[in-house]
Amino acid sequence: MDNEKILTIAREAALTAGNYLKECFGRESGIEYKGDIDLVTERDKESQTIIYKMIKENFPLHSILGEEDLNVEKDKEMLWLIDPIDGTTNFARSLPAFCVSIAFMREGRVQVGVVYIPLLDEMFYAVRGLGAFLNKKPIHVSKEKEMGKSLLATGFPYDRRESKINNVDHFNKFIVRALGIRRMGAAAMDICYTAAGRFDGFWELKLFPWDTAAGLLMVEEAGGKVTDFSGNPFDPFMKECIASNGLIHSQMVEIIHSE
Repeated sequence: MDNEKILTIAREAALTAGNYLKECFGRESGIEYKGDIDLVTERDKESQTIIYKMIKENFPLHSILGEEDLNVEKDKEMLWLIDPIDGTTNFARSLPAFCVSIAFMREGRVQVGVVYIPLLDEMFYAVRGLGAFLNKKPIHVSKEKEMGKSLLATGFPYDRRESKINNVDHFNKFIVRALGIRRMGAAAMDICYTAAGRFDGFWELKLFPWDTAAGLLMVEEAGGKVTDFSGNPFDPFMKECIASNGLIHSQMVEIIHSE
């Protein structure tokens, strides 16, 4: 399977869905609730449909897994992961921090990742072994080695009202050690910003494969490191993730496990 064609379709799908979201931004979105604080809009569903149709037309035998109840099982060795709007709450409140995330996995490994931020017209993409790019220009992780000078990013799970495993304890540890922490509300954006050196590191828990798959490849291809909270190799179906420039990675693992 040609990764170049995969990338072409992924970028076209992300751009088409992103342009749709750009046109809809700031308008009534038809908000529903999947949980107490977990939103979905009619725009999420339409964006996912746009992407799904383009993948199906070009790769009818591939499996597709999307956030909005999309699970098409065909060739299990060829899997697409779709987040039609990462940052739905931001989108629904007319906050301009959201993106479209698309990844392609072959035999359990991410081969292609695309994240498009419509309102900034930023197209992040990566192909395994060929590097990571932002609008066709190569990107690289930062060179910061000191935690005290590192800008980090994170997020909080949707079940934080019910579960004590809610990232507040980790946040409290990092906030006194790092230069600062940002909470964008869109994990795929956070991870891509880490790949581009805007952030030095990212951590979060209770994530889903469509949140992380494209971004993790971006960080790796930009020269960074992605693991679980214990420093073990990461795959998109893990629920916890640390992504960094690699230079502060061991420090992040240590802080997460500190008392």
